Amino acid sequence: MIFDAHCDVLMKLWLNKHLSVKDSSALHVTLKGLEKAGGKVQLFAIYIPEAVPSEHQFDVALEMVQLFHTHILTLPNVKWVKSRRDVANLEEDEIGAMLTLEGCDAIGDNLVRLQTLLSLGVRSVGLTWNYSNALCDGILEPRGAGLSTFGRTVVKENNKRLVWTDVSHLSVKGFWDTIEEAEFVVATHSNAYKLCSNPRNLNDEQIEALIKKNGVIGITFVPQFLSDHNRATIGDVLKHLDYICGKGGEYAVGFGSDFDGIEQTVQGLGSYKEYENLINELVKHYSAAQVDRFLFHNFVNRLH
Repeated sequence: MIFDAHCDVLMKLWLNKHLSVKDSSALHVTLKGLEKAGGKVQLFAIYIPEAVPSEHQFDVALEMVQLFHTHILTLPNVKWVKSRRDVANLEEDEIGAMLTLEGCDAIGDNLVRLQTLLSLGVRSVGLTWNYSNALCDGILEPRGAGLSTFGRTVVKENNKRLVWTDVSHLSVKGFWDTIEEAEFVVATHSNAYKLCSNPRNLNDEQIEALIKKNGVIGITFVPQFLSDHNRATIGDVLKHLDYICGKGGEYAVGFGSDFDGIEQTVQGLGSYKEYENLINELVKHYSAAQVDRFLFHNFVNRLH
């Protein structure tokens, strides 16, 4: 069973509503691929493309929620999951789908907009993408500021709703402010900076802080986050897994592919159906219990 913490299918559906999630060759994540590889829970991110004007972003977020209902939840044997209990109640042939928010630009400085999205089922909130908004700075914002007063209010709302706060994309200062404020913290799609010096990756202190905070790090399949050579193999994925485990993260690491949010893919991991290639390598290096934790239980155990 696989729990994948991040994909951008909803963005692709918003750009092209005629795509079929059943089996479209234009998508990395499809129902056919999920079934073939053993997908059990897939998180679907609401990510608003940067080209969308700020005054329209919340409307687009709502459109993506509707696309989740019309294109994802109507698939055979796909069920909406919002809690650990929902995941536990999935039948053997059922796949869980969960909503997340990648970046809070769409809510502006309006808490009611966040509360609306949480009420519509969002269970993980990334505070920003790579740049700045009303909550904080992203990792590519030169200023590098941390959480604003409003950003701290949003994290407290997440805590109250038992929702994850996602530190992927945050500035370093924003990361540490979030570690201070958040009760339920994850990095849905980030790797180890020590192995690949992309600014989106986590340094050793951040990895150790997430482990100490009972968070989870989703190793992502973005080649630029896996290797400084901008191309990557499944072996590179294993190196990041090994590294985080070496920091004490055996119970704090999973996978967040970023499928459909990337153009380049890992050799042998070109789409969800090729997850089985990763699994075939994992079982050569780890016990069955460890592989189950990495693929599924470490993330599921942090749900409420």
